[in-house]
Amino acid sequence: MYSSTDEVDTTATQSGHVPVLLSETLELFAPSAGMKFLDGTFGGGGHTRAILDCDDNVKVVALDRDPSAIERAEELEAEVGSRFCHYHINFGEIEDLDESDFDGALFDFGLSSFQLDSEERGFSFRYDAPVDMRMNPKEGISAAEFLETADEEALVRAVRNYGEEKRWRRVVKAIISSRGSGRLQRTHSLADLIVEAVGPTPQGRKAIHPATRTFQGIRVEVNDELSAIERGLPAAFDRLLPKGVIIAISFHSLEDRIVKRFCRKMAGRPEHAHDSRTQDERVVRAEMISTRPVGPKDSEISTNPRSRSARMRALRKIS
Repeated sequence: MYSSTDEVDTTATQSGHVPVLLSETLELFAPSAGMKFLDGTFGGGGHTRAILDCDDNVKVVALDRDPSAIERAEELEAEVGSRFCHYHINFGEIEDLDESDFDGALFDFGLSSFQLDSEERGFSFRYDAPVDMRMNPKEGISAAEFLETADEEALVRAVRNYGEEKRWRRVVKAIISSRGSGRLQRTHSLADLIVEAVGPTPQGRKAIHPATRTFQGIRVEVNDELSAIERGLPAAFDRLLPKGVIIAISFHSLEDRIVKRFCRKMAGRPEHAHDSRTQDERVVRAEMISTRPVGPKDSEISTNPRSRSARMRALRKIS
């Protein structure tokens, strides 16, 4: 899956869904007969299929709140039978899931190629489409409705906190000033509005579209993505068997920060620079498989440019 809205080569969008960090995931899980895995972000089903292909007696339970993923999940279930089952829920609701005893749990945050490349979903400004951005279009309000009605505090949270846009004041002011004009309803007009507000990217900086960060922040806010991660990780960890592995693949710093702190907490380490608790106050429930995030190899990036921002962190549960 991917989080970027426009930082992709056009050739990458033609390749369809490509699971990110797949070989690294399979190496950590080492699927074998009798093992059971949780795929918290089914998406295009690439990781799930690869896990199932490792052995005829491996089972995968998959989750996805996107209605468009249901058909892909049903096709896979028809192929492999009872070795696979899927639930149409947000991974933030894992604590309500009546499944446990997993040997591994996977989270691949962000957007799938199917979502990015579906023009009508409004995730990307590569297409002129309604500003929707919902992971589940049948729930909640669209991004356009959020932009038209949200109070200033919510807009600041989306643009400054979640989008990490340094010129957030200009963007928020432009959004509020454009309400009722129709400019917040379509991806192209919204992107143009943001470009006018922030100006061109200064020379010498990474050449990303000026609207990228704001689109990300709006999407994160509308889908409550970070809160779902904060709920989903510990719930999945609790459902692991001893020596089970939990893997989280992030695509931007906000996601990775949550994952990093969760990993450090489970490993009994300081969660952040201001965590001054003594070691006696910590509980060690897992070991960090790597202290640094693992990124894609150059060979993967060359064949799948959308993978370049992916970062993997993993834990192994101890008895």
